[in-house]
Amino acid sequence: MSTVAKRVGPLWMTLFTLAWLAIWTVQLTPIQLLLPLQLDTGAPGENWIAGVVWAGVVLSVGGLVGIIAAPVSGRWSDRTRSRWGRRRPWAIGGSLVGAVGLVLTGMVTGPVAVGGAWIVVSVGVSVASAAFTAMIADQLTTQRGAASAAASSAQAVGIVVGVGAVVLLGLGIFDSYLLLAAILAVIGVGTALLLPDAPEADLAPAAPRTDGARASWRDRDFQWLLISRLTVNVGNAFGTSLLLFFLLYGVRVAAGEAEDDLLMLIVIYTVFVVIASILAGVLSDRPSPNPLRRRRMITAVSAAVQAVSGVVILISPSLVMTSVAAAIMGAGYGAYMAVSLAFATDLLKDPDDHARDLGLVNVSAQLGQLLGPLLGAGLVALVGGFWLLFGAAALLSLVGAAMTYAVRAPSPASPEPAPAPR
Repeated sequence: MSTVAKRVGPLWMTLFTLAWLAIWTVQLTPIQLLLPLQLDTGAPGENWIAGVVWAGVVLSVGGLVGIIAAPVSGRWSDRTRSRWGRRRPWAIGGSLVGAVGLVLTGMVTGPVAVGGAWIVVSVGVSVASAAFTAMIADQLTTQRGAASAAASSAQAVGIVVGVGAVVLLGLGIFDSYLLLAAILAVIGVGTALLLPDAPEADLAPAAPRTDGARASWRDRDFQWLLISRLTVNVGNAFGTSLLLFFLLYGVRVAAGEAEDDLLMLIVIYTVFVVIASILAGVLSDRPSPNPLRRRRMITAVSAAVQAVSGVVILISPSLVMTSVAAAIMGAGYGAYMAVSLAFATDLLKDPDDHARDLGLVNVSAQLGQLLGPLLGAGLVALVGGFWLLFGAAALLSLVGAAMTYAVRAPSPASPEPAPAPR
């Protein structure tokens, strides 16, 4: 891979951040608010657990097809040679497919139909995400931490934008999905058109794939990073995806106040995600004798900080302490996602496979966010409450932090460790 430093200006960063803001807004607003509202049984007694379980099943099963779409479309994107560029066609196509899926999700009722429509959304968002993520490795060298921070901070801001619009404007379910579809169609397509992308004339023909020796997904360090990201994201999903149900049936907030309290928690979470992701991303970009070791250390510490949030709720499951936990989790998760993505770009082996390999990196996070609601709903149903859910969130975050140190970070002056025999 070329060692020539590649940098971009403020306009590139602004467009890139807007693209991710649209992606996260349309993906996380339904997960946090709309889908639980559609699937909540509203039944008295213990029957409320049925709504939690259905929400977990729909979010997990509906998104499984989407996480397959990320590396598959990334692979095709790596092979694409067109006058429109290599990433742009996939970013545009994914945005439009996701917008159609959002409209469908707002039109249907019942868990099966909602789950089927959510598959379309997940596929579209995954395809667009793979294309946009590949631009970090394609076009940057010294600003990868900053770009990763932009994507991570946009995740938290996107929740506030989406949930805030729904709650403050008093939108119904269908109107909310229409708004999200318009956001993805306009901003997703618009940023894809404006961001640079090398046309066919500037790209070498795709090389035939006859030798997998340089494939990142076969590298043990890359594999450990994927597994650790999956683990940390399951822990994060345990702590965030069922918050509406926790407010209603754990903290016992009145039904009329639950949406407002959820928005408050999301705002707190967002502020700390944005601050932590920017600070950690910029810090990880600073010159260092061993940049890999610095990114690894920041990644592991951030996951450990996230674990503290689960302990806080276990100690005192009140609205005040949940707000404190939201701040702690936001700080840990924001820093973790920003630096672990930049860390992943440093481990890539072949520039002709950027989108496929970073698609796998996205999948590791998305799979964790999809499995989390399903597994978390099972934990809630198992004990009839939320204490096991938050205990598992803390434990998995710590395990993910420990796994990060399985990724080797040799000194630049040292020879690359010989691969273990397969």
